[in-house]
Formats: sequence, C-alpha cells, structure tokens
Amino acid sequence: MRALCATDLSAASEAAIENETCLECLGRIGVETIHLVTVVPANVHSGMPGVNFEERRQQALDQYRTVIKSAGFDVEAHIVRGTPYRRINGIAETVHADLAVVGSRGQSPLENRIIGSTARNLARTTVVPLLVNRIERATDDPEVLREHLFQRMLFATDFSEHADRAFDAFSYLRHATEEATLVHVQSPKDEGVDADASPREQLTECASTLENWDIETRIEIRHGDPADEILAAEAEVTPSTILVGSKGRSRIRRLLLGSVSEEIVAQATGNVFLVPPPRAV
Repeated sequence: MRALCATDLSAASEAAIENETCLECLGRIGVETIHLVTVVPANVHSGMPGVNFEERRQQALDQYRTVIKSAGFDVEAHIVRGTPYRRINGIAETVHADLAVVGSRGQSPLENRIIGSTARNLARTTVVPLLVNRIERATDDPEVLREHLFQRMLFATDFSEHADRAFDAFSYLRHATEEATLVHVQSPKDEGVDADASPREQLTECASTLENWDIETRIEIRHGDPADEILAAEAEVTPSTILVGSKGRSRIRRLLLGSVSEEIVAQATGNVFLVPPPRAV
C-alpha cells in the first residue's frame, strides 16, 4: 500500500509524521511506501525577505525522510506549488495512493495551513481514504492525541452503500484493530422506511465479521441527530478513530452526504478515517 502524508512543515505536521507509533500503525495495515507532499502557496516566493523558505523546507523534508526510512518505509518527497487540497488530490491520483494522512491543526512558517480549511476541503473532495490525525492545539510542542491510530475504532453506519464501502476498509485496518464499536443512529426521517433487516440485525452481522477477525466488538443503536449522536458516542467510547463513509454528488467535486461527515471531521476529538466514493472514470 502507498500512503500520502501531507505536511505544511509545522510543528503539528512534525508530530504526526515523526510519531513512531503512528508509523508503526501504518506499517501494520500494509503501508510500504510513504509519499511526503508539501504544497507551497502561489503567493509565497523564495525571494521574500525574512525567511529562507527553500533551505527550511529542504531541511524539514530531509529530517522527515530520515525518520520514515528508519521506520522501514520507502519514501518519496514532492514539493509543488498551488492550492494545497487540489495539489494533494492530484498527487494522490498520480501516485495511486491508497490513503492520505493529514494533521488536524497547525501553522506553518510558510503560511500554508494544511489544517483547518485545507483539511476540510480535503474531506469534501478527497479521492482516496483520508485519515485526519488529531494533534494537540495551542502548544508550541504538540503531540498526537491518539497515536494508536486504528486500535479502537468507532464505525458509524446508515447501512448505505457508502457506509458499506467504509466498513470494507476493515479488510486492512483489522491488522491494527483490537476493539470496534458499531453505531447506527435512527433519526425521525428514518421512521416508516422499509428494510430487509432491523438495524440491530444488520449491526450484528457486521459485528460477526469483525469478531471472526478476533476484534472485540460491541453494537449500539442511538436516536437523534446523526452527527450529534456519533460525536456523543465518541465522547463515551473514546476510540482512536471514527470510521465513516461519504457520498459523492458530482464527478467534478466530491461532496459529503449532508453535513454529517463534515461535522464529524471538524468536531471529533480523536482521529477520523473518511472513505470516499470510488474515483470517477
């Protein structure tokens, strides 16, 4: 597997990329090659006074490369110019990445904020599964909040094809997963909808699959607003990562189904693994 790790060369990016446990988790799910990507905004130029951008950028990438190679991965670095989320998506397609990883908060000396607006834009448009890795806020020396990336998973499902696609990610995540909580939220608009099986029966079937992989599993049915209830479940269970699918509405731009997945990416305390629709042909 190939992973793309986006970095804005901030302390938050360094925390995510150089965390040994995070790297070990990526290795356990089958990642062998990591593509480091840093995007230089079009309005930043090497001749700008005050900072030697080129030297600082190269030093940081060399440092990251050394750490990642020492962890047993092949590494390729890409320095590109443009709009971060567009260039990240473009490189992900070019190198046939199996997933992308982005930190969840940070400021760069290059004024390139991968976190915040770029992470959110990636969540809306990503062409590959996206791991939003949550980093401490408001500190000069941040740490990864939940470094065992896939150890305890919270899978949220509405039993759609998009949720099923996200569940399929367990085929490789299971190699790093020990516990999983499967959640379905029934909202008022679900009333009267016919289904071949009850939500509990469908969750039990999913749980059986995970238990056959020696993953300790529990199921939970909640009632109310889906985003609110998924975030409430996260607060109670404290998983390493929430696993959720998204829906594409356009071949040009991938948009999330409603605002549920976007709210989870924006508000979750821990990591979020977002699985998008297949790439348009």
